Amino acid sequence: MTLPTSSGQARLRPLVLASQSASRREMLSAAGVDFEAIPAHIDERAIEHDQAGKPPEVIALLLAEQKAFAVSCEQRDALVLGSDSLVAVDGKRFDKPKSREEAAAHLRFFAGRIMYLHSAAALVRDGATLWTHAATAELHVRPMSDSFIESYLDAEWPAVAGCVGVFRIEARGVQLFERIDGDHFTVLGMPLLQVLGALRDLGELPR
Repeated sequence: MTLPTSSGQARLRPLVLASQSASRREMLSAAGVDFEAIPAHIDERAIEHDQAGKPPEVIALLLAEQKAFAVSCEQRDALVLGSDSLVAVDGKRFDKPKSREEAAAHLRFFAGRIMYLHSAAALVRDGATLWTHAATAELHVRPMSDSFIESYLDAEWPAVAGCVGVFRIEARGVQLFERIDGDHFTVLGMPLLQVLGALRDLGELPR
């Protein structure tokens, strides 16, 4: 998406991140981006249901945009960043597990298969979408025994309850995979390099 250039005027407020995701906050902080986090309140499951049948990357992009739009409507003049991630394995989409038992069932299904992780981001100001981007990473899940899955959840549950794919790649989740093809930041939940490039194009970060 083509970006309008900044007028060069000083920014009145920091970027707004429409998310409560700790990993997304940590990515922006580590990159030196000044921002404030204001979680978006949208019915993600209803949106996913309405978009049933569409490719996961399209749904992830729509969710990212809807999150940014919802916060943008409440935060006048702010540049709002929305982001979302979806996981698909063997053509089936997976949401965050609702219980430890469901998390174990997800992991048993993932074992020995390729997990496609779709991460998307959108920048919105005053209800107008300025930029969107979606990226995909392929995570090759190794075969896993039931005993490993239980010991993994003993260590990681409930921390991974809020993680699509039931893993934190920066923690023990790395043990689930034998190979990962794709951008590290996409795996963490946001295509950060592209986001930073868009912020530069908008004059929000120095070139």
